[in-house]
Amino acid sequence: MKTQEYKINGMSCMHCIKAVEIELSKVELEDSHVEIGAAKISFDENKIEENSIIEAINESGYKVVS
Repeated sequence: MKTQEYKINGMSCMHCIKAVEIELSKVELEDSHVEIGAAKISFDENKIEENSIIEAINESGYKVVS
C-alpha cells in the first residue's frame, strides 16, 4: 500500500472538500483524508494507478499541483 499527499489548487470551503470526496469515492482507495488545499490518500498500487486519483481530483473541478 502507498500513501501519497496531494496539493490541490482552487479549494476554499467545505463544498470544495465534499466535491473532491465524491469524485474520490468513485476510485478504489484504502483511505483518504481531504482538507482545504490538500488530500492524503492511501491506495493499493496493484489495484489502482496514481493517475486515476489525480484524474478524479481534477474531475471534481480542482487541480492537483505537483
